[in-house]
Amino acid sequence: MSEFTTVREIYKYPSLKASDYDMICSRHEKVRIAKGDFLLREGQIENEYFCLEEGLLRAYANSFEGNEVTTAFFSPGDIVIEVSSLFLRSPTKENIQALTDCTCWKISYCSFQELFQNINAFTEWGRTWMAGVLFSTKQRSLAMITDSATDRYLALLREKPEILQYAPLKHVASYLGITDTSLSRIRKYISCK
Repeated sequence: MSEFTTVREIYKYPSLKASDYDMICSRHEKVRIAKGDFLLREGQIENEYFCLEEGLLRAYANSFEGNEVTTAFFSPGDIVIEVSSLFLRSPTKENIQALTDCTCWKISYCSFQELFQNINAFTEWGRTWMAGVLFSTKQRSLAMITDSATDRYLALLREKPEILQYAPLKHVASYLGITDTSLSRIRKYISCK
């Protein structure tokens, strides 16, 4: 198995050629991140993003009351990024922290821009990926309004079970927009069914 299997899978796109993949992979650097380490802290400008091979990370922001609110989880096969900070070159309001030991492939903003400008199929991939992110964000926003907490929990269990296996329940609860107590009640109710 190639050392860059994760990178190739993440960037899988019909019009990318083998030589394109070779160039893309050559711009990534394998890094290990220890549990508890930060990839990004509030106030920084993101200068790279990561393709997650192993582990679990979360993004969170601090509410005006000072509480951590989980905004995203990243599991293997995901791109770990704070989009607005990277592409708008602005300080982030989010933090990205490893919940477990992680293995990632890092690419710098400059390398990404170079690939984006020189490989047309990579540009197409980027647009498709960004459309997917926008769609997911919209679906999550709607689910927070239209779905019950139980339904949101069941969807997370179905779509990303590794999150429930490795993430502390307080992070899962804040991601679902509920209290720890409510999450405990939901889990108890589901286990009794």
